[in-house]
Amino acid sequence: MTTALVLSGGGARGAYEVGVLSHLFEAGPPRIDIISGTSVGAINGAYLASAIHEPAAGMSRLRALWEALTLPKVLGFNPVQASRLPRVLFGGRRGAGLFDASPMSEIIRSGIDYPQLAANVRQGPLHAVTITATHVATGASICFVDRRPGSPPPLGLPAHVQVRSASIMPHHVLASAAIPVVFPPVFIQTDLYCDGGLRLNTPLSPAIRLGADKVLVIGLSSGTPGRSELVRGRFPGLPFLLGKVLNAFMLDHIGADLEELERVNTLLEDGVTAYGPDFVDRMNEVAAARGAPPRQPVRSLAIRPSLNIGQLAADFLRRERASLRQQFGRTLLRALDVGEGSDSADLASYLLFDGRFARELIELGRRDAAAHRVELEAFLAA
Repeated sequence: MTTALVLSGGGARGAYEVGVLSHLFEAGPPRIDIISGTSVGAINGAYLASAIHEPAAGMSRLRALWEALTLPKVLGFNPVQASRLPRVLFGGRRGAGLFDASPMSEIIRSGIDYPQLAANVRQGPLHAVTITATHVATGASICFVDRRPGSPPPLGLPAHVQVRSASIMPHHVLASAAIPVVFPPVFIQTDLYCDGGLRLNTPLSPAIRLGADKVLVIGLSSGTPGRSELVRGRFPGLPFLLGKVLNAFMLDHIGADLEELERVNTLLEDGVTAYGPDFVDRMNEVAAARGAPPRQPVRSLAIRPSLNIGQLAADFLRRERASLRQQFGRTLLRALDVGEGSDSADLASYLLFDGRFARELIELGRRDAAAHRVELEAFLAA
């Protein structure tokens, strides 16, 4: 059996992934063969890949890194950055985002042991690591694959997904996590890339095409609607609408992806029932003759937040507003807030790179993983 861990994107919501992972690897390190991540899932996935030889200690360090975050440390904004705002709107010869990317860049460059990541793929327990970014010029999803020598590349991916062999380095992770407008796009060789979650936020297909027959997915949305969010008779402002746009891009795909996986599994099961136990082998012979990749049943398990993270962000902003204003400024804090009398702060939930908020999401992830402990153990042991 080949097990893949799939990590979704979602900005500051990624602390939830750390909570699930820290519980998972403390309880008894499971065998993980493939790590497939995008956006913030690329950051957490690359970190885990660099520490998979000592996962409990590695997850403890990753948790400490998240809990030490402060907003100015990640979302740098100063007079120099303000002078670059016209480039955000109109472009130019140098890239720009609303916030200075250098603090985030430093965390990604210095916080992950890339030589150890390479060793863990080439000589250690991992078969492959994939990082997905969006090619700015074409909008295509580019899946950068670092895989064990001699292992085949993923074939048969959707038409909008292109595969590039690569040794995963900081610029791949930075590009995957570069939320458009918030951070500037990133050069990889001569091309610009940005957040991989725009087209492939739950990178199931690369993991499956690399041979995974079990996929553990950590999602960053509860999958259930939140409380009523708008004051009757009032039109929402830009922060509220941007939060919903980010939800549509980054959070709403996981259910559809898992439903499609289940449809394929059901089709294969029905074929075996109707035509006998060799149905899948015979079907794959036909597929191989026309150069198509084989099909096989793939088991999946998704761990998702039991609480609405947008609502948690709104509660956090109400409690910590005075403290956040001191370190981040009144104007920028208002830009994070929904300002609509809403019970949900979706935009803020992506940008609240604050250690106290991260700690809440980490604890939520740990509780949710503990609540699924029996299911997780059975899934990973089978």
